[in-house]
Amino acid sequence: MSITARNISKYYGRQKALNKVSFEVGNGEIIGFLGPNGAGKSTLMKILTGYIRPSMGEAEIQGNSVLSDRLKVQRQIGYLPEQNPLYPDQYVREYLRFQAKIHHTSKGRIETVIKQTGLLPEANKKIEQLSKGYQQRLGLAATLLHDPPVLILDEPTTGLDPNQLSEIRELIKSIGKEKTIFLSTHIMREVEAICDRVIIINNGEVVADRNLEELREENEQIIVVEFNFRVEKIALERIAKVKHVINPQGFKYELTFDTKKDMRPAVFDYAHDSGLKILQLHTKNKNLEELFRDLTQNQPQTH
Repeated sequence: MSITARNISKYYGRQKALNKVSFEVGNGEIIGFLGPNGAGKSTLMKILTGYIRPSMGEAEIQGNSVLSDRLKVQRQIGYLPEQNPLYPDQYVREYLRFQAKIHHTSKGRIETVIKQTGLLPEANKKIEQLSKGYQQRLGLAATLLHDPPVLILDEPTTGLDPNQLSEIRELIKSIGKEKTIFLSTHIMREVEAICDRVIIINNGEVVADRNLEELREENEQIIVVEFNFRVEKIALERIAKVKHVINPQGFKYELTFDTKKDMRPAVFDYAHDSGLKILQLHTKNKNLEELFRDLTQNQPQTH
């Protein structure tokens, strides 16, 4: 396993940031690590890098303990924190030479990672002259210098515009063909586009560990319908196989059915029997954003 977490708990005084967190990540997986603000994401990532110690439990990177083999662990990972630690008055190559010395890495790797991360057009500039997107590329280049098998990326696309976000997303997907990536983000579409699996944490506990392909094929169906009059949710809940109903706006309703069978005819029948007109009707898949909302909304935040 590339990453193993066993019953990790972390306390700050009396405050519990993590509570018995356990999971495994296989070689070559790209994992999306999600959770609301204060859920414990950054705390766990700092434990995996050996930056802080857990109060209880154990973590391993490539079979090396973060407690007893911290230096070995740090040789095996490339870590990009949420606040990218760059020196704005340095030039791109100057910064990478500085990082290469820290990792005792050959100078040849500098040009390799510059090309790999698409930095070549900006490689002769000072860091302060780079756009946010290219600064993130430089941060990724620094994590790749010592060619680690595992990358831990904390909010790598924060603050990027849509074009920059798309570029960094494709770069991460490309890197993920060769390495294990543990990626924290708030952007659900990013996870759906990049990741093989998602781990969701809330209030310091793992509340979901799901393969994204399995999530897409889940035995649920959502039908969005708009009527010409308001309808009581309790009436819609009487339609066969309806699991729950939400009313996002006006006369529009989202009906979740506990079946793969096409339930649009049942909605048509309900409208006919109730003397209602249907203004629009379509199905949609339950996506990651809805799963995240179901698991984390309306729950008290304690961290």
